[in-house]
Amino acid sequence: MNVTPFIDVLLVLLIMLILAIPAPVNVTEVDIGGTSTPRYPVLETNALTIDGNDRIAWNGQRVSTSELRAQIAAASALRVQPLLRFEADARASYETAARTIALIREEGADSFRFVGNEKFRDFD
Repeated sequence: MNVTPFIDVLLVLLIMLILAIPAPVNVTEVDIGGTSTPRYPVLETNALTIDGNDRIAWNGQRVSTSELRAQIAAASALRVQPLLRFEADARASYETAARTIALIREEGADSFRFVGNEKFRDFD
């Protein structure tokens, strides 16, 4: 039994279903207030560190993920973006460091540097 015509008919019906779904015309944008004002000052050079217990600090002050997002957004919104120096402890989890780097990228920080990697050059 040849199933090719059956598959063709299903594909055509699928395309017709997709085209028949109405596009949203009345869209109401709502600001839910997800961003907050930065709690700590934004300097010319800001240090973002992760310690061995996966605690994140902005210029030496412990911050939560949402506070960090607000700090980076405030720094990215400046006309001349300040330098953001990222330093993770050797015992910090890779997952926390990767999520933090992704957050930095999402918030649009362009001036970003890794600091302290030279101390991990030797595996002893």
